Amino acid sequence: MNKSELIQYVADEAELSRVKAASIVNLLFDPTSGVIAKSIKKGEVVTLTGFGTFEQRKRGARTFRNPQTGAPVKAKASKVPAFRAGATLKGTVKGGK
Repeated sequence: MNKSELIQYVADEAELSRVKAASIVNLLFDPTSGVIAKSIKKGEVVTLTGFGTFEQRKRGARTFRNPQTGAPVKAKASKVPAFRAGATLKGTVKGGK
């Protein structure tokens, strides 16, 4: 399912116009201005009970090798988004209720 299909699904299930459904989906999931992205950027944890947890993880500085030249390359410490699936979601995917 892509974003357009998700918008259509929300519109159909909630009996909303496609424009209103798009607004809701963007409010939640937009990678630059959505509430989840903004919260993660601030270092907050977003937990949707049963579904999962979105959070920011810190990746330490490290040295790796360029596979073409073999030369060592240093990577700075960074922050990356992460998601952990909740028990209910895991059960659904696994084949439970």
